[in-house]
Amino acid sequence: MIQSINPYTGEKIYEFQELSDEEIINHIEFVNQAFLDWKRTSFAYRKELMEKAATILKEKAHEYGRVIAEEMGKPIKQAIAEVEKCAWVCTYYAQNAEGFLENEYIKTDAFKSYVSYEPLGAILAVMPWNYPFWQVFRFAAPALMVGNTALLKHASNVMKCAELIEEVFTLAGFPKDVFKSLTIKSDKVEQIIKNPLVKAVTLTGSKPAGSKVASVAASEIKKSVLELGGNNAFIVLKDADIERAVKVAVNARYQNTGQSCIAAKRLLLQEEIASEFLTQYVNAVKSTKSGNPLDEDTYIGVMAREDLAEELEEQVQKSVEMGAKILCGGKRDKAYFEPTVLANVKKDMPVFKEETFGPVIAVVTFKTIEDAIELSNNSEFGLGVSVFTEDITKIRGYIKEFDEGAVFINDMVKSDPRLPFGGIKISGFGRELSHHGIKEFVNIKTVYIH
Repeated sequence: MIQSINPYTGEKIYEFQELSDEEIINHIEFVNQAFLDWKRTSFAYRKELMEKAATILKEKAHEYGRVIAEEMGKPIKQAIAEVEKCAWVCTYYAQNAEGFLENEYIKTDAFKSYVSYEPLGAILAVMPWNYPFWQVFRFAAPALMVGNTALLKHASNVMKCAELIEEVFTLAGFPKDVFKSLTIKSDKVEQIIKNPLVKAVTLTGSKPAGSKVASVAASEIKKSVLELGGNNAFIVLKDADIERAVKVAVNARYQNTGQSCIAAKRLLLQEEIASEFLTQYVNAVKSTKSGNPLDEDTYIGVMAREDLAEELEEQVQKSVEMGAKILCGGKRDKAYFEPTVLANVKKDMPVFKEETFGPVIAVVTFKTIEDAIELSNNSEFGLGVSVFTEDITKIRGYIKEFDEGAVFINDMVKSDPRLPFGGIKISGFGRELSHHGIKEFVNIKTVYIH
């Protein structure tokens, strides 16, 4: 059995029967069979169903948000906002998919030559628990609008969310088995990728999981897209709007209790404003309210599992032993970890060089913008960076110096359906969202008519 444990109460709240190998094979065959009909449907038909899915998400945002809060501890307001964002991505692709996938006509020596974009088939999505609805819908909305079908292997601790996501597509009127959630654990992923009816795989998660999935996909000559971890820097230059930068920096690190790949994990401050910034920042962090994720005024909930909080505690303790100074927080109680600010951080400390997947930020000071760029790029990861400055002209000249998938000026790194999302280095490869993301799982077919 697969169990969902409420990380705030420690109580078992849901239980699911794991699928047998035979049932897994049957589900794959059903989803492949559904593809044979689904790929022939019109964009108008798919658009109608996807817009219905968006409506259902908006109508049930509070109901679904509560389940998210119960299963992985996300504060309820943030959970509801997550569901509403899923409605946005459904609407975005419902309205834009046909235009993104129009034939691209190219002048050659032929009478007519063009590129067409056609669906591949059943796509496996291996998804994490930290944004249990959003991570799935940002894959599913474009994939289904292309004409692919989808198999979901969700994280074991959010299987109720997986069940409700499938419910959304069912209630919206999507044909049976166009989207199917598989109640399985990670040890079944390899056999699914190797099934010849599964045409590609996407994974959002850790480097070890991504490496394994990509290796299996490559051995089968199948496309994969990986969105892995991040160690984003949040850079504040001396000419920045300090008050705004403090406000955004708190949210950039501590939303979703810090459990986000694109969270600001390293706070880089120019020496001239470091003291002033830190005074305001620490006061702001101390004022955040921790508590029951189901309380509407809770901003910091619990981490999704106690073992994750223990891992974070170990990273903090090792860094403190190496000389880091705790300005606030630093304590753990079961799955709860206090929002924490660490100063005197050096490049060889775990909180600088590793991804801290929880409410902890590492503070480093620098002299020049060149120093800040060197610190930011001093990471195996390359997902995104934020830079706060009032001199937009000057900072634009440095954008190409950042080894990142995204550079945000005067805002936190975030995902937007209209913009491509993904990283470089060990943060993964491929892109989700925008017109770039919808073309990841298509056959880019050349047509030449003489």
